[in-house]
Amino acid sequence: MLHIAQPLYLLLLLLLPLFFVGYWLYRKGQKRRAARLGDPELVAQLMPDVSSSKGWLKVTFFSLAFLFFVLGLSRPQLGARLQERETNGVEIMIALDVSNSMLAQDYSPSRLERAKLAISRLVDKLAGDRIGLVIFAGESFVQLPITTDYVSAKAFLKSVNPGSIPIQGTATADALMTCARSFSTQSEKSRAIILISDGEDHEGNVLETAESIAQEGIKIYCIGVGSSKGEPIPMDGDMLRDKDGNIVVTRLDESTLKEIASAGGGEYVRASAGEFGLNPIIDDIRTIEASKLKSVVFEDFDEQYMYFFGIALLFFIINMLIGSRRSRVKLFK
Repeated sequence: MLHIAQPLYLLLLLLLPLFFVGYWLYRKGQKRRAARLGDPELVAQLMPDVSSSKGWLKVTFFSLAFLFFVLGLSRPQLGARLQERETNGVEIMIALDVSNSMLAQDYSPSRLERAKLAISRLVDKLAGDRIGLVIFAGESFVQLPITTDYVSAKAFLKSVNPGSIPIQGTATADALMTCARSFSTQSEKSRAIILISDGEDHEGNVLETAESIAQEGIKIYCIGVGSSKGEPIPMDGDMLRDKDGNIVVTRLDESTLKEIASAGGGEYVRASAGEFGLNPIIDDIRTIEASKLKSVVFEDFDEQYMYFFGIALLFFIINMLIGSRRSRVKLFK
């Protein structure tokens, strides 16, 4: 499996045509200057050793050298093998509220962006555990299946925004059920759901759903995001308004989130500006009995850049050895 570690460097390959265009303009300028000295054919006879073809040859070898140099900079790698890895850990599904109310700015830069930052920092601390992400508003969606690929987890997290779920609302019960169905069969005793929401406008029988999930051995933790005094919701350069034109104010509903956490056998934590609340929850999850988790991953990526640099150096040397004069040696008489 070929993997490019630094793909942005490949944009430098767009410069390759410019080398040939630049040399063509240079040759055109040379001919124009020679024409000022007199008859071009006579001038060519006065300089019999000058070779135009070698100039194009030098540009070609320089371009080849540049091509392989850029490929080396991009750090091509080969996956040496697939390996089954066994670790001890827990499986954590995060249910993240992406409804419009999460755009409120009582957290900097917003409730949603602050939650994404906290989740990203949590991923950095994981070792051997599996993590998955479900986003929800009026409906729920598995943004990231349960995985130990933390790099992909952070990449998927960056793309989350309220537009990810077109239907507005807060279908918390559906989100919890989606999380519960997303666990693997390897962790019957080591599963936890972390619900991150402002707690507003919950739809469905969320408490009954939390209780039924807890009976399956899955703990549910809740993190409340927002202020109890309320905050307007920025929307399209203005504030979100209701059908009567009044500014909509979103408030943290702690009581509902506390009831969900209690029904799910977990804990409730209110996010603050300094400590978002994930750390104490993760500390409690660590007390859950860990399971043996097996996963198949690519390991031992072999770096290939040195071969490309070597080929580039060879072409650079050939380019320097090519002179500008026409060869006097004739292969055929």
